[in-house]
Amino acid sequence: MSDSAAGNPRLPVERRCPFDPAEGYAALTKAGPIAKIAMPVSVDGRDGWVATGLDEVRRILADDRFSHRKDLISLSIPSPIPTGDDSKQVVYRAPAPEPGAFISMDPPEHLRYRRLLAGYFTVRRVRELTPMVEQVAQECLDALADAGPGADLVASFAEPFPIRVMCELMGIPPRHRAPLAEHLAVVSRMSYTIEELTEAVVELGRLLTEIVQEKREKATPDLLGELAAAGELTDGELINIAWALLGGGFDTSGNMLALGVFALLEHPDQLARLRAEPELLDNAVEELLRYLTVSHLGASRAALSDVTIGGETIEQGQTVVVALPVANRDPARFPDPDVLDLGRNTQGHVAFGHGVHQCLGQHLARLTLRVGYRALFERFGSLRLAVPADEVPTKEDMLHYGVHRLPVTWDETPG
Repeated sequence: MSDSAAGNPRLPVERRCPFDPAEGYAALTKAGPIAKIAMPVSVDGRDGWVATGLDEVRRILADDRFSHRKDLISLSIPSPIPTGDDSKQVVYRAPAPEPGAFISMDPPEHLRYRRLLAGYFTVRRVRELTPMVEQVAQECLDALADAGPGADLVASFAEPFPIRVMCELMGIPPRHRAPLAEHLAVVSRMSYTIEELTEAVVELGRLLTEIVQEKREKATPDLLGELAAAGELTDGELINIAWALLGGGFDTSGNMLALGVFALLEHPDQLARLRAEPELLDNAVEELLRYLTVSHLGASRAALSDVTIGGETIEQGQTVVVALPVANRDPARFPDPDVLDLGRNTQGHVAFGHGVHQCLGQHLARLTLRVGYRALFERFGSLRLAVPADEVPTKEDMLHYGVHRLPVTWDETPG
């Protein structure tokens, strides 16, 4: 972990264990639940903060004195435009959110869009999707079985399963699903060329525009079709809403499915316990969410005024990185937090965030994970890794953590 010129540590990113937060967080947590850091790329040159204590993280995420707007957050990505000098970085500050891009908005604008969408993601509405989700899971497991022992679980099951579920809910035509997933995967990376980014953004805009225009011309009984028919949103708003929902739904659940399977296969005592006590499934999903927390870079907020939390004052305009994976390992809340324990009390974890920006699709994600884990381990009773664990490529290079591939094998022919 390198230090800034001022002596403040940088945000840790390197992992030694595929399931644990970056190792450098250990030193930061010793300094307290709020620690000053040198921002990886600071737009205004100021240092920022990282919150690692669960109580402090929940307070920040629920405090309206902190903004979620990307154009206010002093943490940006390096521009892919070459400078001719590797020692310099061209810093890109995110623009103000466009209409419909509710994830990057603060109230009241954020709440207006969220209220329009909330009804599609309630516990009751999601429960009604169970037959569809179970059918899609079995069809994806058919593909895994057809690929045979040694197949990549990510390509055959963990990735296509949640993509199809989200597309069914939203009404995305089958012909658009693969290209949307391909281009969204590019913008989810932490590095790319300007040509890759430009092509992905242009194609995403074109595909989503075509889908929205089709929904305007012919109403369909799905999320986008019903929003279009209501006439309350412009085409631009619908496009940005679709982009936000697809970006979240395609990436996170698939990563959790694959990484969760990896973790269970590497913790055979916990997998055996789940097989012996199937009633643990709901709690097992929550523990895997806590233990793995695929939002491995955390969340970021910008202080709208001076705020004192955890004995430290975050000044107006400064950015605080909310380290969700570390907060979910807070020993003050979770005894032996680095141990995967499917029977533990997981109440209070922040894998889905907290406050007004808590994940809109969390109930759908939980259903997808419950159905996915149960169906996979019931059908493939002898499932195991086909390669040594240290050969499984992990996603340190992506905005959300997971595995790029998970080669698996089994003995019997699945039914």
